[in-house]
Amino acid sequence: MLKIDQVIVPLKVLLVLVFAGLLVAQLLSLPGQFSHMAAEHPERGALPWLMLAVAVLEAACFQVVIVCIWRLLDLVRDDRIFSERAFRWVDAIVWAMVVGWLLLAGLAATLVTVIYVTPELRDPGLPILLTGMVLVGAVVVLTMVVMRVLLRRATVLRSDLDEVI
Repeated sequence: MLKIDQVIVPLKVLLVLVFAGLLVAQLLSLPGQFSHMAAEHPERGALPWLMLAVAVLEAACFQVVIVCIWRLLDLVRDDRIFSERAFRWVDAIVWAMVVGWLLLAGLAATLVTVIYVTPELRDPGLPILLTGMVLVGAVVVLTMVVMRVLLRRATVLRSDLDEVI
């Protein structure tokens, strides 16, 4: 039988690594990349800076989700996942995902508009990719909402069972 700590500890290590990677990307990689893009293509105006802002905010949304997952793992370890305390973390995950999806959808709409207005950038690949990413993001957000409903039902069932026992 697998003990829950055998899964939680490695998962927390991986969460720390992903969080640190996102932090490095936010502080070093993304600003450097988009600054280089702005210098190489001044005709694109503020678009690289808009993309930088969205990328940094998207990374922040992922970091919020990581912190919330960490807290939920603590609740799982302590066998308190089916409690009202879990809902604030699940709600934070859902809202971070909604914000991330809205940022992605807004950036995709902006980029698709720029691509179709600029004749030399009319490659259909990027709009198809962006549309796919927005659709997959919507599926993930809605799946998380369903998972929240399932957690609510399981919490009610557990509290009913605790009252019976």
